[in-house]
Amino acid sequence: MSGVLESGTAAAIVIDEMQYLSESELKALIMAFHKISQEKLPVILVGAGLPQLTGNTGRAKSYAERLFIFPQVGPLKARDARIALQEPVRAEGVVFTESALEEINRQTGGYPYFLQEWGSQSWNLAATSPIDFDVVCEVSKRAIINLDHSFFRVRFDRLTLREKDYLRALAELGSKPQRSGEVAQILGVKSESVAPLRASLIGKGMIYSPQHGDTAFTVPMFDAFLKRNMPDLPPPKSKPKTS
Repeated sequence: MSGVLESGTAAAIVIDEMQYLSESELKALIMAFHKISQEKLPVILVGAGLPQLTGNTGRAKSYAERLFIFPQVGPLKARDARIALQEPVRAEGVVFTESALEEINRQTGGYPYFLQEWGSQSWNLAATSPIDFDVVCEVSKRAIINLDHSFFRVRFDRLTLREKDYLRALAELGSKPQRSGEVAQILGVKSESVAPLRASLIGKGMIYSPQHGDTAFTVPMFDAFLKRNMPDLPPPKSKPKTS
């Protein structure tokens, strides 16, 4: 999604999902804004993308880090998640109990889209105010089923069989960033042999590298989805060699 916002003599170009821009497209965009900066024109770029966007811009043009600011936008803090859930329903004369809010935050990890899902389902299911812990527990079951059939399934269906196997191995290690070599070990192959798979999954926005050699899911709870839909680990290709 992209667009241009104008205000008087100033303008902002707004682009979402910037991680999907090719290197040549990103390079052209960076060069254009470099020129705009040199000419001191009143135009800014507001872009959003997955964590690999920072590395993508650096590879496209080395001076990108001096041209742009890259603020990290992660999950909402517990206080902000509470406000996002409580204030809209309070305006309609309804409230969540504290235990309900704590459970939603635990289930969603503060991920904004998931907060919307749990909030919407809670509003639709609750018969009376306050919306309590028991309602949220029932909502959690429904929300996970809904995410499995829509949000997660759309991503899963874009994957090849080998990519699914790689992600299932990554999920086995947990939701936190993992070393690439450990994923390869579960698959029973050498680390270098899965490098193309890893690169392809980064390109598809499924994973990212928070630091060199580490791999993490871009979307929380995707590891649990993979375990539900692929209960068994892929059989190792060969016995991994130990050094």
